[in-house]
Amino acid sequence: MSAAPPRVVSLVPSLTEAVAVTVPGALVGATDWCSHPAGLDVTRVGGTKNPDVPRILALAPDLVIANEEENRAPDLAALRAAGLPVLVTEVRDLDQAFRELTRVLAACGARRPRWLEEAEAAWWDPHRPDIRPRAAIPIWRRPWMVLGRATFAGDLLARMGVDNAYAGHAERYPRVPLEELRAADLDLVVLPDEPYRFTRDDGPEAFPARTAVALVSGRHLTWYGPSLAEAPAVLGAALRAAAPPGL
Repeated sequence: MSAAPPRVVSLVPSLTEAVAVTVPGALVGATDWCSHPAGLDVTRVGGTKNPDVPRILALAPDLVIANEEENRAPDLAALRAAGLPVLVTEVRDLDQAFRELTRVLAACGARRPRWLEEAEAAWWDPHRPDIRPRAAIPIWRRPWMVLGRATFAGDLLARMGVDNAYAGHAERYPRVPLEELRAADLDLVVLPDEPYRFTRDDGPEAFPARTAVALVSGRHLTWYGPSLAEAPAVLGAALRAAAPPGL
């Protein structure tokens, strides 16, 4: 008879999906932003930036999984002070994402899942474009913020053949005035639908008509979990539909 899975609370949407599909029954709590898998029926414990610590404690989890970027250090310290084990991930590129997913799932008592192998295979040799467009990748508006250096999403786009114009910026998520973005001589602007929900009617109109705009799935660009297996195809299709010839 196999042992019962540990009781897990996830404070990261990506990891929530990864654990839910790999270790059924392990999750007892997740944030309000944990939208996948569809129909996830667990206790909601607030947001990633403002989790309800007393509610998490009441669930008596064996493990809390978090991320150093998505979650606040004081909240994680409060959970640890109450005696809960907290596993904190760090994800700055795709290779690190695969390592951290392996670590998290092992801590949840899972063997290496098929979807993780499929994701690694999908990214082994993604489409290599003939032309690498120079792009900005806004993630917020009012104020405008873009991907800068050492980001997971930036690494995915680089592997897809997109050169981030702000990859050398001192900050990971710099605020860049719209006037500067418009004057940056960009070939492409990549607009994901999260964390800010850019749409056809909210975002593209801000940029010169000569600049191509790709509206992409934020889940496939920013989540590290089962969606990684289909991300190269989903992102590639969106980029090729919008970008200069050759991508």
